[in-house]
Amino acid sequence: MRTLNAPDTISGKEGRAYAKINGNNEELFFAKSIEANIDKNKSEIKSIGKRMTGHKVTGLNGTGSMTLYYLTPLFRSMLANYKNTGVDLYFDMVIENDDPASSAGKQSMLLIGCNLDSTVLAKLDGDSDDPLDEDADFTFEDFDILTPFTKF
Repeated sequence: MRTLNAPDTISGKEGRAYAKINGNNEELFFAKSIEANIDKNKSEIKSIGKRMTGHKVTGLNGTGSMTLYYLTPLFRSMLANYKNTGVDLYFDMVIENDDPASSAGKQSMLLIGCNLDSTVLAKLDGDSDDPLDEDADFTFEDFDILTPFTKF
């Protein structure tokens, strides 16, 4: 019988993320967390003689979110560029999990055609002793698993 070895779990702090924006690789060292998800689009299939509704997968939808320390003009400048030119910027992002303590190995995921849904323009918080951060949601058009975790 197989069991989970605790050291094989993946530490969320062990890894890095990069965004390829206008041909430049920008390390997202100011990110606190990044998460990307795929949702299946499904159509309901109803038929005579069946009481249960069936479901047919008709596509996929990629969404994500980031929490960032509020210290970089990167995403605000992208938004300003769209406002000034009307040309929206899509970028690719690589997210790597690389916990040296885990025998699961490294995973590298490529998110293709990322586009921000929103970004914080300005922020102050006199009630907080914590550093300022910001949330940025995004969508992506495709993905590729560059390096999968080792199969267990």
